[in-house]
Amino acid sequence: MPGHRTKGFCASATALLMCALLAGCGGSAAADGKVVLSYTWWGNPDRAARTEKAIALFEKANPGIDVRTSFAGYDAYKQKLATQAAGGDAPDVMQLDYRQIDQYATGGVLLDLGKEKGALRTGEIDAGLLATGRVDGTQFAIPQGRGTETVVYDVKTWKASGVPLPKGAWTWDEWADAMRDLARETGKPGATDPGQSEDSFEVWLRGQGKSLYTKDNQLGFTSADLTRWWTFTDGLRRAGAVSTAEQTTQLDGTVENTPLGRGESVTDANWDAPASGFTALVAGGIALAPMPTGADGTPGQYFKPSMFLGASAATRHPEAAARLIDFLLNDPGAAEVLGATRGIPVNESIRKAVEPQLTGFDRTVADYQASLDGTLKTPPQAPPSGDNALQTTFQRDYDQVSYQRMSPREAAENYVTEAKAELRS
Repeated sequence: MPGHRTKGFCASATALLMCALLAGCGGSAAADGKVVLSYTWWGNPDRAARTEKAIALFEKANPGIDVRTSFAGYDAYKQKLATQAAGGDAPDVMQLDYRQIDQYATGGVLLDLGKEKGALRTGEIDAGLLATGRVDGTQFAIPQGRGTETVVYDVKTWKASGVPLPKGAWTWDEWADAMRDLARETGKPGATDPGQSEDSFEVWLRGQGKSLYTKDNQLGFTSADLTRWWTFTDGLRRAGAVSTAEQTTQLDGTVENTPLGRGESVTDANWDAPASGFTALVAGGIALAPMPTGADGTPGQYFKPSMFLGASAATRHPEAAARLIDFLLNDPGAAEVLGATRGIPVNESIRKAVEPQLTGFDRTVADYQASLDGTLKTPPQAPPSGDNALQTTFQRDYDQVSYQRMSPREAAENYVTEAKAELRS
């Protein structure tokens, strides 16, 4: 590993949480005259190891550029990036979530990548996927992969319980019955409590024919809808079918600190590519099942860009930053190394070349997505910038329910009031 890397690359779970993202961004020149770019992302140690290998390939192909890398768990990454962006010190190249695009684009943090067409090729990316990185017609971010949510489960523990394994589509009620059965047979919660997850709520909501946000960026649901959801999950927690309040509040965006990752539950709802981190944690092996549907079979999950790449508007090396993004998206060698750790590749030629070669968990993700092709509804537009803060508010208000300080109705009404105020600001 090149010596200019961030110290190690935070390979342990503990270091993953504490890994400091690079300070002093915006690009610079090294003593030997090379351009120095900072590149940051969130992820697990497997993603980090592969990313380091891909960056080494980029530096070999671009000897005039050094890339200094760092990563962290999702929550720590999100908080650090927000601090850097607010201070005008965003990394040259950064990994972005769907929910961060609007906030950072409208805040002037992101570079207009459309101006770097000479260094960044997008012709082989699906037009619909590519459009998700635009705000008001400007291409601020490029999707890196396609992903969807999944119920990840401990195969050995589930099989040993005698509870029938999931087979294809199932409703939320059927999922809940299975979690109760698993808890009874295994003596531990069947799942991480989904009540704290805005992502899971969105899947449930879409299965009811509603949406998280309207096209004009207002709430697409009422406090009554959220009360129903939190009443459902609160009942499961009280029955021991999902994780306790103490277990749930340890969540920090890493798979290591989920109940499943700690061996304290049988399943977890997660995105498909990041679920690769469970392979090193669950001795009995893991498998993927679809997210539950509405009572009438209406699917709530959808394919979305698993994550994006963007560049800082303040970078002193926009062409080099665009070249790095291009390499990670379009280079066959990089694609072979990265596999499906950030989702199935969005470059169509790369995807066709890579998919037959996928093995292990990458193959699992590809097969899982193939099983859902043609069954899912159109993804929603990227959420408004206020949603980034509302994810935290959502978890905080549900904590009040899980610790029995508020009823589901009281917490739901509180959330909706705060959400409406946030979206007006």
